[in-house]
Amino acid sequence: MSNESDFDGFKDDLAAVERKLTREFDTGPRAMVVAILVFVVLLSFVLPHTGASKGFDVLVGDATAVNDGISLPSRVFVWLALVFSVGFSTLALITRRWALAWTALAGSAVASALGMLAVWSRQTATGHPGPGIGLIIGWLAVIVLTFHWARVVWSRTALQLAAEENRRRDAAKHQQHGVLGFPGIADGDTDSDTGVTGKKPDQPDQT
Repeated sequence: MSNESDFDGFKDDLAAVERKLTREFDTGPRAMVVAILVFVVLLSFVLPHTGASKGFDVLVGDATAVNDGISLPSRVFVWLALVFSVGFSTLALITRRWALAWTALAGSAVASALGMLAVWSRQTATGHPGPGIGLIIGWLAVIVLTFHWARVVWSRTALQLAAEENRRRDAAKHQQHGVLGFPGIADGDTDSDTGVTGKKPDQPDQT
């Protein structure tokens, strides 16, 4: 029964690894790129968003932002960029939790769409300044950040699927060992532990 116990131990170890894969991810060299993009998004908040208004002015909605006619898409964009592209991205890099990476990806994707609306609203605003360098840089950084989080999430998903496939393959091989739990024995060979000789069921004994 040692083979049975060894397989059970191996199966438990494989299940533990699979559970870890479901919670964590490994960004590899991409982590540095993501960290730089997070810094760029954060830097865009101190650059002109439009006119005299900086990104932080748009966040708090102060008098400067009101005078520049900041619209709703710009306000929603900067908040989504701060919460998801900066906040959740930082947490995901620190904890390597897959759920946080998914949240950062989803929020950054929505922020990318809102960033496009924010740029469009500044370009079509009558009597108000157009989009500033901070808005453009922040929007592009969020788009690139969304792409990299998508690559991280996809790589992790592919790795988990491969681990599940290996686990199913090992379980299938174990089931093929036979009712008695003996490993596969070739015809004419003898198992050193059990003394069982492998032969086909319809092959008569040679005397």
